[in-house]
Amino acid sequence: MYAVDSEAIEVFADIWCPFAHVGLRVVAGERRRRNRMDLPLIVRAWPLELVNSAPMNPERTTEHVAHLREQVSPDLFAGFDPAHFPSTTLPALALVVSAYRCGTQVGELMSFAVRDALFEEGRDISQTEVIHQLADRLSVPYPTADDDAAVVADWTEGRSRGVQGSPHFFIGAENKFCPSLSIERGGGHTTITLNRTDLTEFLDRTLGA
Repeated sequence: MYAVDSEAIEVFADIWCPFAHVGLRVVAGERRRRNRMDLPLIVRAWPLELVNSAPMNPERTTEHVAHLREQVSPDLFAGFDPAHFPSTTLPALALVVSAYRCGTQVGELMSFAVRDALFEEGRDISQTEVIHQLADRLSVPYPTADDDAAVVADWTEGRSRGVQGSPHFFIGAENKFCPSLSIERGGGHTTITLNRTDLTEFLDRTLGA
């Protein structure tokens, strides 16, 4: 399904991962700044509920959202509502697969739309009604069993390629886990900073300065 060009920006990520919500936006901004909008952004499924054999913990995610909003991105997570935290992201990940079947641009738009629905609009993206509304918004077919299977196939491929977590970026032969953020934990406190150095070095190696 994915005909990934050697210069495409490919990333394995889950939707309810707040670090991916920030990281995807930062990398997309760098792509625009470098005038490389010709590069497709292919967001593959890295379903953390399969990786960890359990759904994401909403309380812990809420803490991460607060840290990111306070320390890195005060303009993001404006409408995040823990009361509407999804019980699963598998249907939304399948929706993204369906969108990519319509073309890389549609897939990219949906990759951001499902994350905005959760983190900016406070919507429960595990609900069928929300999935259908997002699909209708971009004229994307509702996900099928084939799309569900593709999500699992992404997870399997990601494991074979050494994906460390969400988000993990691949460009050509180079790859980097979460290149835009530095996360330090200690003394009961989490410190998150925007790591422009690692991101710039990674993109310079892969895309050119």
